[in-house]
Amino acid sequence: METVILGRTGLKVSAAGLGCGGFSRAGLAKGADHAAGIVREAYNSGVSFFDTAAAYGTQSAVGKGLEQTDRNSYVLSTKFSYKKAGEFITAGGMRDSLEQSLRELKTDCIDVFHIHALTAQDYDFAKLTYIPELYRAREQGKIRFLGVTEHFGGDTSHEMLKKAIPDDLFDVIMVGYNILNPSAANTILPAAAENNLGVLCMFAVRKALWDRQQLKADIERIISAGQGGQGLNEHSLDFLVEQGVSGTLPEAAYRFCRHTPGISVTLTGTGSLIHLKENLKSLDMPPLCESALEKLSFLFGNSDCVSGQ
Repeated sequence: METVILGRTGLKVSAAGLGCGGFSRAGLAKGADHAAGIVREAYNSGVSFFDTAAAYGTQSAVGKGLEQTDRNSYVLSTKFSYKKAGEFITAGGMRDSLEQSLRELKTDCIDVFHIHALTAQDYDFAKLTYIPELYRAREQGKIRFLGVTEHFGGDTSHEMLKKAIPDDLFDVIMVGYNILNPSAANTILPAAAENNLGVLCMFAVRKALWDRQQLKADIERIISAGQGGQGLNEHSLDFLVEQGVSGTLPEAAYRFCRHTPGISVTLTGTGSLIHLKENLKSLDMPPLCESALEKLSFLFGNSDCVSGQ
């Protein structure tokens, strides 16, 4: 597995990271032992970046899957939810979540600790309330680097990150990016590069890229918003497989994200060992050919209204 440097953190990590949220949650529905087995197999396959969150319920599975390995050989990324039942939690509540994460992950230090799914409207509150406490936790050695993730499903044009990056409070960001909505390449990725931020890519493959009905709905939305290239329709991505550009649409989607300049780690999630191997194989493949990238840019280059979820 190819490795990269995660921006100014200086951390050397695999270009493919295991995401333990999403629909699959590392297969947690089949039990904690199964989920821990997914984590362990990812590690044995060369993955050294693991992302979870308090909200996912998978922190304990990640801790269990990695407990027999060298702590210096992998990087842990997790998150706290800043709202509970629609109300902001306190800075103390954030600290409680951090302590829970440390226990469940079986570690005394979290490499990257994120504010989870922060919205633009809540950004100023979060900055004033949580950043000072996060700095204290960092000084105490409980976290190494600060991160923030966007709520891509409701913020497909990255308004929160547009506010956050200029403040330069975070070392790592998590951004939604995929074939159907590559808008981050025009706005977020250049700004992140200027600050040498580590960039985690989520939503590389979501429902629209394996469910034809969702794909049709998202493409109709792009067309209705006037953001699609001429001739865009529900079959516009078929050329990727039909012309031999890639073996499957998910493979093409992973390769598209993995080789986008400015992205450090592309996250993949699964609850299946077979699926895990397929995803990691895709992420270890070369970039899509230039002609395919040009066509995708023509079709979706102006799109920022869907997430693919």
